[in-house]
Amino acid sequence: MLVVSSDTTRDDLDVKIGQMLMVGFRGLEVQDDHPIVQDIRERQIGGVILFDRDPSIHRPIRNIQSPEQVKRLTTSLQQSASLPLLIAIDQEGGKVNRLKEQFGFPPTVSAQYLGELNQLEVTAKYANIIAITLAELGINLNFAPVVDLNINPDNPIIGKFERSFSADPEIVTTHALEWIKAHHKQRVLCALKHFPGQGSARQDSHFGCVDVTAVWSDQELIPYWKIIQAGQCDLIMTAHIFHAQLDPQLPATLSKSIITGILREQLRYDGLVVSDDLQMQAITSYYSFETAIQAAIAAGVDLLVFGNMLVYEEDIAGRAIAVIKKLVRDGSIDRTRIEQSYQRICHLKGHLSWNDRNPL
Repeated sequence: MLVVSSDTTRDDLDVKIGQMLMVGFRGLEVQDDHPIVQDIRERQIGGVILFDRDPSIHRPIRNIQSPEQVKRLTTSLQQSASLPLLIAIDQEGGKVNRLKEQFGFPPTVSAQYLGELNQLEVTAKYANIIAITLAELGINLNFAPVVDLNINPDNPIIGKFERSFSADPEIVTTHALEWIKAHHKQRVLCALKHFPGQGSARQDSHFGCVDVTAVWSDQELIPYWKIIQAGQCDLIMTAHIFHAQLDPQLPATLSKSIITGILREQLRYDGLVVSDDLQMQAITSYYSFETAIQAAIAAGVDLLVFGNMLVYEEDIAGRAIAVIKKLVRDGSIDRTRIEQSYQRICHLKGHLSWNDRNPL
């Protein structure tokens, strides 16, 4: 178990809040004066997320240019950290593929291709290639597999991008478990997404409200339940979807009824919950920065993601920490809630080997 050193010069609360943040940044390499290094050293952020491109300024390259460059980058990031750093990526394969062949990385296929083929040994083969690649690069968290059901093939962010194994929850579950198994062999963590399921949706939450009230069904929970029961769930990522019958006011990421009520109490999951990017317009168009953070933490989210993709805010970590500290001071968030998330983060990081010289 990770612990905060008793001789630290900063307040333990600062460290614990910092660990609850995962931030995206710009740059193929980082030096001591890089803002993300300052966030890691001074604010103790818990993780970073890598992207291949930077759409907010229409640049085709952001953090990824070659295998050698990515390895140097992740090494520098970990060396900047006093606590193990989660270094995450969305490497699903197919169209959601940050490590592209043109940059020297192995070819991949989509989850839909694997599900339609429905041969577990093929899924294991491709998952193993991805897991080995990530481990060699120093990336220890893959935001995959997608366990959304392909209920709506015209879904603009799931079906259209071939990100779902199948509309059949059994096929989704068996292939997801094979995917996770391959990653665990390489000591790479996996995040199931997007809870409670957005494969039936008709809109894309990157750009506004996604209401699934009329189309969602509880069969979308089946892969989560079975993978939790199998003891193979590292993290679960939330969806920014709205379902009036599950919560008449808030989208899933901000909903205590969904995250605590359904996921934690009904499905009996006590592991780490990570938000989808809180800068997506399904959140930012309807909620203030402070309201979104408060609601997400109250709902049961442990790790808050600010991808810095749709917009870029260099000081996002500092802003978020200041907000959370204020919410704790004024009693809007109980300090025990911060402690709960911190303990889950420590438990998760305890499964990693850090820098090979400092096994946890």
